Amino acid sequence: MRRNAPMKHLPFRVIAPLLIFGLGLMHAFGAPVANESTPAVASAPRAAHRATQAEGSEVVAEYAPVAIEALPLHFPGPRQRYEEDWAPATPLIVVTRGELERGQSLSTAMRAQGISSATIHLIAREMRGAFDFRHAQPGHRYRLNQDPDGQILEFRYETSPEKSLKLTWDGEEYSVVERQSTLQPHLAKVSGGIETSLYEAILAIGEHTSLASSFADIFAWDIDFSRNVRPGDDFEILYEKLYRTDEDGQSVYVRPGRILAARYRGEAGEHEAIFFEPTNGHAGYYRPDGSAIERAFLVAPLEFSRISSSFSTARRHPILGVVRPHRGIDYAASPGTPVWSVAEGTVIYRGWAGASGNLVKIKHRNGYVSYYAHLAGFAKGLKVGNAVGQKQVIGRVGSTGLATGPHVCFRVQKNGRYVNPLDIVSPPAEGVNRDHWPVFKARRDLLLSDLGTTTLVSSDEAL
Repeated sequence: MRRNAPMKHLPFRVIAPLLIFGLGLMHAFGAPVANESTPAVASAPRAAHRATQAEGSEVVAEYAPVAIEALPLHFPGPRQRYEEDWAPATPLIVVTRGELERGQSLSTAMRAQGISSATIHLIAREMRGAFDFRHAQPGHRYRLNQDPDGQILEFRYETSPEKSLKLTWDGEEYSVVERQSTLQPHLAKVSGGIETSLYEAILAIGEHTSLASSFADIFAWDIDFSRNVRPGDDFEILYEKLYRTDEDGQSVYVRPGRILAARYRGEAGEHEAIFFEPTNGHAGYYRPDGSAIERAFLVAPLEFSRISSSFSTARRHPILGVVRPHRGIDYAASPGTPVWSVAEGTVIYRGWAGASGNLVKIKHRNGYVSYYAHLAGFAKGLKVGNAVGQKQVIGRVGSTGLATGPHVCFRVQKNGRYVNPLDIVSPPAEGVNRDHWPVFKARRDLLLSDLGTTTLVSSDEAL
């Protein structure tokens, strides 16, 4: 068996240059660091001398040595690696949103969210030329953007879906701009049945109460919704839904717009209405035959009420207990319900009238005078001699004078003699002009067909 030859010792003249060269490398590249990206550098010299030999096999190195040429020429420090791998952080923006509730001011709302008094005072001071926050209303919305140090970057205050105010900081000073949004109409249709009232039926289908008010306004000359509505009646409404575009570019539903066509079937018969606005003409609602729905007198002086006492020649007074004529109609309603004039006219009395409490009297054409008694108060600025329009608010429901509860006693005189308001036959306004008939007919056919279909035209086509 052949033995390996013993290793000869190298002379000093050979070892010395190698040691100097090795020390030079260590000085140039530094000592290896644990867990860095080049751990093989540290292990390579040792690996070069570690080998195992299995019987009957060739010698194989466990770790291949690393060539000097493969070593990196530059090791980035921690700061440099961070700058290369990460972009600068975006400054943070702290956003505070809110909506004012009943009885809440902007100051109390924002303080409850942790906004400082100094910030609130700055907002009020910078925006006082554009808006007085003492006039803030429930439903007003706001959004405040601040940096982490509390600096106001932007404050947006929305007084309505169409109007908002924006306070911005440009790095040197604040400025306020007013933004007026344009609402975009989309055609929509709803239908339903009456169980209790039109008001409740509209709410049940998820629409705003203003749609019920607009619908009742259209048929106010033909239908008294306080006494002619019965369970089982039904309605259909073709109308505009108004949308706005929010800060994120999304369409947000705001409220109902114009009613373009409407139908009501029930105890009071079947009624249809078409909105028509001729060129250089009067916009209004017309029946399919072109006659105007609008009349000189409205059926009732307020919305969604019930008759608590009818016109009678002999009624026992609820307080005095004596039998005497009741020359009007008592409409019971919630305190504060708006009361309006049933026709155009001139105010001839406004003030206290003993048993009638707060009273307004209005003189109309053709010898008619209307009375509105037991009011809680009068419309702001209403005076004797004022001209009033049909459905102009003149006061609010109350219980002043001799009254057992909140209601308005509505009376009408014709040439000095009391008449039952429900018996008044009011002449209609002027219908569609002959010159406009072809256009009206085309619109009528289109809108009425849409009342019975789920495929709707656009708002522009409908008008």
